[in-house]
Amino acid sequence: MLRPSVVVLDYGSGNVHSAAKALEEVGARVELTADRARVAEADGLVVPGVGAFAAVMGALEAVRGPELIDRRLAGGRPVLGICVGMQVMFERGIERGEDTEGLGQWPGVVTRLESEILPHIGWNRVEAPEDSALFAGLQNERFYFVHSNAALDWALPDDATLLAPRLTWSQHGGRFLAAVENGPLSATQFHPEKSGAAGLRLLANWVTGLKGD
Repeated sequence: MLRPSVVVLDYGSGNVHSAAKALEEVGARVELTADRARVAEADGLVVPGVGAFAAVMGALEAVRGPELIDRRLAGGRPVLGICVGMQVMFERGIERGEDTEGLGQWPGVVTRLESEILPHIGWNRVEAPEDSALFAGLQNERFYFVHSNAALDWALPDDATLLAPRLTWSQHGGRFLAAVENGPLSATQFHPEKSGAAGLRLLANWVTGLKGD
């Protein structure tokens, strides 16, 4: 069987190479590109992100990232957001007083963590649902976080006609969303590519789910 193809969206984010290397290690054929056709054709698309919400949105817009991501999701094609790549999936991000429009794939606002100690840097356990595909075999594992902002709640209303989103939570000062699995769109607030064996297992779970697309 052919290895699944994954495009890591190349729009100037600082951690694209580490994400690509980790994905290759777990069996994906990886390409760094923002080429419209390659993004559309890949079995999976990874949207990494480091830095400020507004800067990431500006860089995405420069390569028509919002359109590329929206088109994939409209066709049910898998997308994985990482760190700020998760944050921009929400409607808005508020950082240092700047209110920036996000991709709007999920309702809600990304804002400052409820902690006196920021940024949040280090290893945290997460609370994943039992039926999580991303966290299969990863109960009680720790993952590596580097952030000051996050989604503190989940605003998407339930829809009885669709599979309920799988929400994973963590704590730093207060509770925040550590990961979301919602149809073809998944995302993690932590960096799986920097989370050792547990992070590689999570990426392997995602890549395995791409096979047969």
